[in-house]
Amino acid sequence: MLPPYLLGWEILITGMTTRAAGRALIVLCALLCAACVSTAIDYEEPEPPVVEEETASLPGTELEGEGEVPLAIAADEPESVVELPDSEELAEVIIEGRIPTRDEVIINLVGEAESLLRAAELEYVFTGKGKREQLRGRPVIFALWSENRQEWTMAHVEIPRPPVSWKPGGKPLRFVLDTPGVKARHVKGTGAERLMFAFSRDDEQLKVFGRKFPVFDSALLKKKRWREVVSTARPIVYLPFTEDTFDPLFVSAGKEFLLSTARQALDELRAAQVPSFAYAETLLADVIPAELVATLAVIEQTDDTEYTQKQVEAFNEVLSQYGLKKGEAYRYSVSSASALGAMQFTDRRGNGTYSLVVRRCRGAQLDPDFERGATNLLNAMKAAICLLDLELSQMRKDIRLAYRDNPMVLGIFPVAAYNGGPRNVTRLYNVVKKANVKLEELSAAGEQPAVKPVRCPCLWKHDDNGVRPVAIPRYNNENRWYIEKYLNILRLFE
Repeated sequence: MLPPYLLGWEILITGMTTRAAGRALIVLCALLCAACVSTAIDYEEPEPPVVEEETASLPGTELEGEGEVPLAIAADEPESVVELPDSEELAEVIIEGRIPTRDEVIINLVGEAESLLRAAELEYVFTGKGKREQLRGRPVIFALWSENRQEWTMAHVEIPRPPVSWKPGGKPLRFVLDTPGVKARHVKGTGAERLMFAFSRDDEQLKVFGRKFPVFDSALLKKKRWREVVSTARPIVYLPFTEDTFDPLFVSAGKEFLLSTARQALDELRAAQVPSFAYAETLLADVIPAELVATLAVIEQTDDTEYTQKQVEAFNEVLSQYGLKKGEAYRYSVSSASALGAMQFTDRRGNGTYSLVVRRCRGAQLDPDFERGATNLLNAMKAAICLLDLELSQMRKDIRLAYRDNPMVLGIFPVAAYNGGPRNVTRLYNVVKKANVKLEELSAAGEQPAVKPVRCPCLWKHDDNGVRPVAIPRYNNENRWYIEKYLNILRLFE
């Protein structure tokens, strides 16, 4: 008997192009043959997706909502979110007569969902007449896969049009479901990057492998020119994180992808001989470790509440997205403060952090176009390296000296500045002193004591008795949790 995740291969043929269908059919035949002669393999059925209840925000922490994706970014949508296997790769599977791994099956299901979604039409509904005419909501389509029926379903959902005031832990998000026989429950998010629902039919959890989402012109929304909003809308086909697409191989691939991209950014800065602002007669590429940059690409996309609930698994979910979608991951991530992309830069009409870095770090040859530069991960990582160095250059001498000796752990200071500006560096420095921790005693996160664990967010102190946690005194709750996440994610990149 074939493992459950292979049963969808025959349905992938439906609706494909002739070339794609032929490739899938060849692979399916090979897999069936392999199954006939392979009787000693023990297949483990994957766990059904877990849909979690929405939780209240952390005490003292107001979770930001999602902002609108700029229309220019939607217009530059890539042809595919994931890299589909080519003919040679499929031929290797046939020749080897092997059963594809779960990550390979996921990639193919995501690819088929993309094809189906691009052909599907979004359905807009207007209410009222004349000057009172309004766009009722934002239509979204989800590509759902049924393991039981071995078929696809396109679920049509309508969510409120922008601006959306929903927040985690608050009132449920209002929505309209227009797909008979299917039940839906809002899970998280409201925007292009994170909006996700859980779907079921006849007590079966349907798996989500894609979503079609229209991006609107913000200026037309403000003017309430609804017909023009619809006529200029740019639909994007994208897949936010779901349990259905999580795989440990994507996690490891995501980590390696981020590290390799960060190293490439450093190599390009070194080749350009870009100098450091923080350290005289030193190249910028020799100041910021690749691991530090890679961690920021994860931390910026890890929600505080999810981190407190899931710990390292919250990081793994983000890494899984990078492993599956590579450079397209989080390109549509927009905060309520209009911070954009994986590294969450701001523009603010030419006065944001991205514009500052472009002006100050000319040797890096950063893309001057904010929307294009912030959504290109390699370019955004180079900008982040420049910004971290600029922040270091403004810090106290003892911090800069300690950082040179231990850049990964003392990275808490440029990381604090990256999250909230130089004011948070001063606050963090003062609370480190208040906690009776010397700069040279700071450590990466260790293990909580079995008896009387310390309530975090925490710093970690290394002394003669080993590494122990020290609660971070209150100063800025968002920044405290940012430091907590940073010190704990270091272990993943060691």
